[in-house]
Amino acid sequence: MEFKHTSVLLSESIAGLNIRPDGVYLDCTLGGAGHATAIAERLTTGKLVAFDQDDAALNAAIVRLKDFSCDIKLIKTNFEDITAALDDAGVLALDGVLFDLGVSSYQLDNAERGFSYMNDGPLDMRMDSGTELTAEIIVNAYPEREIAKLIREYGEDNWAARIAQFIVNARKISRIVTTGQLTTIIKAAIPAAARRDGPHPAKRTFQALRIAVNRELEILEHSFSAAVERLKPGGRICIITFHSLEDRIAKQFFMRLAKGCLCPPQMPICVCGKKPSLKIIGNITPEIGELEVNPRARSARLRIAEKI
Repeated sequence: MEFKHTSVLLSESIAGLNIRPDGVYLDCTLGGAGHATAIAERLTTGKLVAFDQDDAALNAAIVRLKDFSCDIKLIKTNFEDITAALDDAGVLALDGVLFDLGVSSYQLDNAERGFSYMNDGPLDMRMDSGTELTAEIIVNAYPEREIAKLIREYGEDNWAARIAQFIVNARKISRIVTTGQLTTIIKAAIPAAARRDGPHPAKRTFQALRIAVNRELEILEHSFSAAVERLKPGGRICIITFHSLEDRIAKQFFMRLAKGCLCPPQMPICVCGKKPSLKIIGNITPEIGELEVNPRARSARLRIAEKI
């Protein structure tokens, strides 16, 4: 299966990066290389560094980016390790950094990756196939209360406890090994009246499992901080989010660094001495035209800030 992905908020994020032809830019989430290609098109003597955990994404990007004259370095890594990866690449400072936190269309549509509740496949959900934890391990080995907590916190599903109960009851009969099995269990757990409105009944549980398997939320704040540390003054950071949990983290991170001072509100003057390190530039959602072409963009949001 060819690695294909429609980049979300492409023109807006490229504009947000304010690219200089001789600048150094980091794409922390290479994916289908849509954003990376657009960055490379605007570079002459500049440099593009791009991260991804997925071998399929990296192999596809090698082909798609091979004809550009700018310096391009593709690195297999999780952006959690941004500092070490940039050190190894000899990149000391950045003019811009992009985080696109969405799952690629290739990963969603490839049943073998186990991300989709629409296509039956192994219950995997790993971004990096070399890691050990899978969704199958979680649903078959975790205690009921832990499964419920994951679905409630990461999926924001009101039926979390009931879904967890149905999962545990089902695995007593036979091991849950496919996305189809899990989807059937979730549908049975949610009453018909509740299934008639809103998104697919399995959407929130699958989101929760994917986040847990790949530790998506717990690495964000550290990674954003490491990226800002490497930005030059005037450099831009762009973050594209796809659900409220990760967007809340991005929003609060920007607000905290834009505020600077950490003193309690009741303090008459600042005594911490902490100055703002970011200036918030933009908060953008897709236009109707993009949503018509790519419905998966409907929950996307782009946040842009500049290093002071």
